[in-house]
Amino acid sequence: MEPAPAPKLALVPPPAHPLEEAFRLHHALVFQAAYRVTGSAADAEDVLQTVFLRLVRGSGVGAIRDNPAGYLRRAAVHAALDVLRGRARARAVPLGEADGESSLPSPERELAGREMRRLLRQAVADLSPRAAEIFVLRYFEGLSNPQIARLLGTSQAVVAVTLHRTRGRLRRQIRPYVGG
Repeated sequence: MEPAPAPKLALVPPPAHPLEEAFRLHHALVFQAAYRVTGSAADAEDVLQTVFLRLVRGSGVGAIRDNPAGYLRRAAVHAALDVLRGRARARAVPLGEADGESSLPSPERELAGREMRRLLRQAVADLSPRAAEIFVLRYFEGLSNPQIARLLGTSQAVVAVTLHRTRGRLRRQIRPYVGG
């Protein structure tokens, strides 16, 4: 009788580190949120790296457990706003990148659109952190007021009032540049 063959040991990969798993599942969300705020793929990549490096260093690890997508989206928005604020301090704000295919018929109109996006990004960067976050989540990320309220742990009324005041402030701030 032959001896029984030795059992083959299946190599089971070790479980993924929670941060690796978070990166795998949510890196696109972080990049997209950052890109919408900064308007630059390079800046969005920097924000992506910043957000996950902060997690590696232990900042926010507890908060990510409850709602990883929500936490990472907020972290991306904050880091992207920091990039815009840093640009303002350095006085080196690029015109931004075009948003894909443009329906604008002339280079002048495309340039005007880029300039308007730059003005808007700078105006948002000058807002208070809470107002900027709510504005970005609503108009750059496309979340509804109830979604924002749940994400931030506040009421829909606070979100609505903040958005109303923020839109007014942004209009007043941008109006001199657009001849209104």
